[in-house]
Amino acid sequence: QLQLVESGGGLVQPGGSLRLACVASGFSLGDYAIGWFRQAPGKEREGISSIGYRGVQVNVAGSVKGRFTISRDNAKNTVYLQMNSLKPEDSGVYYCAAGPYYSDFDIKEAMYDYWGQGTQVTVSS
Repeated sequence: QLQLVESGGGLVQPGGSLRLACVASGFSLGDYAIGWFRQAPGKEREGISSIGYRGVQVNVAGSVKGRFTISRDNAKNTVYLQMNSLKPEDSGVYYCAAGPYYSDFDIKEAMYDYWGQGTQVTVSS
């Protein structure tokens, strides 16, 4: 089965950090571009970061630029999202997704074929 599983979410105070991981099984993650998305209650799913299959090309949404870093370790079939200086507005369910191509300009749901179930991130005092 082709599967992505996110982990690393939790409750953190504003200004804190979390590192999310996305582990792939059933396929080689290195053959795919990976996107990270998040969805807050009542809001649309938002693309926040993506990375090309080699890990050289990266895209980060303006809302998290300078605070979030995407990386990948293809030998471990894993993509990470390091989240620093977290704000309450960063709260939501975070999803990783795999797709056949990367874009410097867009992080769109339609680009991705395989999705994880998400991990909850809550930033609150």
